[in-house]
Amino acid sequence: MKRLHVHISVNNLDTSIRFYSTMFASEPTVQKSDYAKWMLEDPRVNFAISKRGAAPGLNHLGMQVESTEELAGMHARLEKLEEEIKAEKGAACCYSKSDKYWAEDPQGIPWETFHTLESIPVFGSDSAAPTEKATEEATEEATEEATEEVCCGPGAKAGACC
Repeated sequence: MKRLHVHISVNNLDTSIRFYSTMFASEPTVQKSDYAKWMLEDPRVNFAISKRGAAPGLNHLGMQVESTEELAGMHARLEKLEEEIKAEKGAACCYSKSDKYWAEDPQGIPWETFHTLESIPVFGSDSAAPTEKATEEATEEATEEATEEVCCGPGAKAGACC
């Protein structure tokens, strides 16, 4: 079995250990004076890439859950951080409609916790069953709009994407 590895450089190890221990509901399996590692079995990974006008590099990290109850549990974890949390209900983005919460880690990396409710036909719209031509036009329009606005993060405009 393969395991996705994510390594993030941080400014303050103790603050970051607190954030990630809360996010994962688990203490590090390895902790040194300059390093910490969590070997997690849960969550599995949802890895996505996009070309939508954002700067190349890490866009955001996230935890996808399978139920409304799990999302409520993640929200409760995030509230323990006493940081600003942004809620988005029924957000239409990344070809899905989702309920989500956003937080930023101590380095300013956006973390999305979300429950996908349904698939939608275009990146940033929840139009119901459009025609093939309407889907193409909406996809082109959504792509053009996405290059002009912040997408996928706690600073995104309401109704933006991801």
